[in-house]
Amino acid sequence: MSAPLQVFLGYDPREHVAYEVADFSIRRRASVPILITPLVLAHLGHVMCRPVERRDGKLYCPISQAPMSTEFAISRFCVPFLQREGWALFADCDVLCLADIAELFALADDRYAVQVVKHAPMTATGTKMDGQQQTAYARKNWSSVVLWNCSHPSHARLTHDRLNHWPGRDLHAFKWLEDDEIGELPQQWNWLVGVTQGDASAARTLHFTLGGPWFPEWMGGPCDDLWIRERCAMRKP
Repeated sequence: MSAPLQVFLGYDPREHVAYEVADFSIRRRASVPILITPLVLAHLGHVMCRPVERRDGKLYCPISQAPMSTEFAISRFCVPFLQREGWALFADCDVLCLADIAELFALADDRYAVQVVKHAPMTATGTKMDGQQQTAYARKNWSSVVLWNCSHPSHARLTHDRLNHWPGRDLHAFKWLEDDEIGELPQQWNWLVGVTQGDASAARTLHFTLGGPWFPEWMGGPCDDLWIRERCAMRKP
């Protein structure tokens, strides 16, 4: 039997149900063995020691001088430290996988250190999710679904010092990599609900980047019915 595909999902206790649905949606459609690991900030002290503060009840990164919308805002960049070789997938917990995740891994190209959907710049105004402030930075949302080539030698440039001292905007922009080391994935694998233009029925992975039905104050949005249907399927005895 081949080794399971390695998947890391961001975890934030405020979005526990979103994490459960994301996990379920990946597992139920996978045609091959997979191993899903939650990136729990409290369990990553052996890799990451960045300071995190709370200001007005919200997470704040003093290194970046910016708010953190989730506990996994930076922890996604621990993946090449947690897995030193082979391919791994990272995804935010607010995703809904609608296809066989093996199809995404089949797009892996050893030329690249990472492969991402290269979203066009977003205008960062107002709030998202549960009242979190939108922030602007280069390559916004590229890092929300990442196919990591953990064997790529260029990840040696992402040292522990850089992981723990670079501002988040530099990490999210993959500043340790050359532009030609960042490969592109089809946008269907990180379809930004309410942002990506076009027919969402083409999506392979829906990313509820603006928030979703797991937040009590959520006022509703596109594709909610698909997420709610998945949650119902997960809870069936």
